[in-house]
Amino acid sequence: MRSTRALLASAAAGTLLLLTACTTDTPTEEAPSTETSAAQEAPADSGAESEWFVQADYDRELAQRDVEPEGPADEPWLQAIEPEWVDTADFAGEDGAGESGDKTLCFSNASVSNPWRVTGWITMQQQVEVLQEEGVIGEFRVSDAADDDNKQISDIQAFVEAGDCDAIVISPSTTATLTPAVEAACESGKPVIVFDRGVNTDCMVTFIHPIGGYAYGAVGAEFLAENLDPGSTVLALRILPGVDVLEHRWAAADKIFSESDLEVVGVEFTGGDGAKIKDLVTQYLQRGEVDGIWMDAGDGSVAAVEAFEDAGQPYPVFVGEDEMSFLRKWDETGMTAIGNVYSNFQWRTPILAAQKIWAGEEVPSEWVLPQAPVTDADLAGFLEANADMPSLHYAKFGGEDLPGYPEAWTDR
Repeated sequence: MRSTRALLASAAAGTLLLLTACTTDTPTEEAPSTETSAAQEAPADSGAESEWFVQADYDRELAQRDVEPEGPADEPWLQAIEPEWVDTADFAGEDGAGESGDKTLCFSNASVSNPWRVTGWITMQQQVEVLQEEGVIGEFRVSDAADDDNKQISDIQAFVEAGDCDAIVISPSTTATLTPAVEAACESGKPVIVFDRGVNTDCMVTFIHPIGGYAYGAVGAEFLAENLDPGSTVLALRILPGVDVLEHRWAAADKIFSESDLEVVGVEFTGGDGAKIKDLVTQYLQRGEVDGIWMDAGDGSVAAVEAFEDAGQPYPVFVGEDEMSFLRKWDETGMTAIGNVYSNFQWRTPILAAQKIWAGEEVPSEWVLPQAPVTDADLAGFLEANADMPSLHYAKFGGEDLPGYPEAWTDR
């Protein structure tokens, strides 16, 4: 079993009929209101002391940052880090010559509820159109769970029961709750491709993701430790609990912070809501200085920066993401920052993986894609390359060579 998917023991079992009764992994607590204290310690089941943290996985991901990936240099979505190859000959076309034919590809999407997912979804559709024009894909059948575990379970069940999906791509809403649904899809005999977020099984043909949450979380925490004076304060802003890649981001950061001379003054869940982020940061600034901001995703980065501006406080050392609104704000303010990256171009890879599987070509069992942050040294280049892109676009989307570029992304 792949270590990145074995972080929680799956307690769910049974048939897909039973799966529809499952509930979400995501708690319903909201961040504190202005009437309550903004200071909130990390939940007891999160961070480096939680069941989410696995030392071996942490060590592996941090080491993979320095590994040269295999694959074409100009197509990072086809590169792989330390791949272990899987024989897919059993899924090849009937003629045995690798002809994939006019296939039906089914995709169960967790949601398009944030700009990162919207950007990736556009890129995926553009890649599908290329393969449809080539006659590889016929119908592209899509379900959107709108971040509802139960709906996604039902969506996957519907694909399985229909019986006419030639491959099923799944981007899970949450980790533990979706695991039995993915396993049931695997039992259908159709090739299953999981990407973006993991589940607690290795039954799929391939699991596609950038290096991972530990690497992402560590990059930001290391940057703060290197650029802040000992004793400086850090506010950690998280989106939501219960998703493996997000839990890993915080676990890695928590470990690095605990081994540094920095003080984490709060860990807050924001839901990626800009208004909530601005309100939370404002509360902390009313109680004292905040020297650094660490975020487990880029949604709302600009709102956090604006809270400092409104309070008349100096800009913090900031860990954002490669979303254009943040990159432009970073450039405008000249603050010390880094644009973390959870490679958005990964949305192309599952489509190309399906093509390879139908053709009987080998694919990595765990397809680890490169993941490198935007730094001060290359910020200007990404700003120039994406000058016409909207604020909610992600710089490392990897769709520049697709026929719909740039209109598909600018006209979203």
